[in-house]
Amino acid sequence: MEDEAFTDINGKAISLDCQSHSSFCREFTVNSQKVSVGKVIAYTCCVWLLAYAVFFFTQNTAVLSSAIVITLVGMMLYIHFVKVDHESLLVIGSMGIQVSSSFASGRETTTFIEMNKIKDIVINEAIYMHRIIYYLCVLLKDPLEPDAVSSVVPLFQSSKPRLNCLVKVYKSCQEIISKCQ
Repeated sequence: MEDEAFTDINGKAISLDCQSHSSFCREFTVNSQKVSVGKVIAYTCCVWLLAYAVFFFTQNTAVLSSAIVITLVGMMLYIHFVKVDHESLLVIGSMGIQVSSSFASGRETTTFIEMNKIKDIVINEAIYMHRIIYYLCVLLKDPLEPDAVSSVVPLFQSSKPRLNCLVKVYKSCQEIISKCQ
């Protein structure tokens, strides 16, 4: 088990944890930064001060109540649906690939892709805003035409690791896939 520090495409620190369960099974976990309490307090104070300023001029208490409710609901939705704590990729040579995401609220999503549906795992590039980024993706075989690609499944969508991290995961995945073919 090794844990290395990397950065995402925005320069924020992330870590890659590589666990080798056997020569045909490896797990990669990318951990993102936790929710910053300071940022949450700052955003909450800004919204509530703005609401208090509006209340001061309108004398309508519904403004304060709605600001509190909107802030609390917004934070809960952000933690439950947006903020991903860690993403993991489990590669089992003879079976397939399992992709999991764990959210700050504790909610988890898991997807399994069978090995016979996988054509290859590649590092792809894309234009994102005003720069070129790289991402790891799984190419799925077209059931009607085995040499064609039916769809692309991007990996580590939330953490968006940089190329040096992706290359490490890519090489290990290719090593396992080549042993099984």
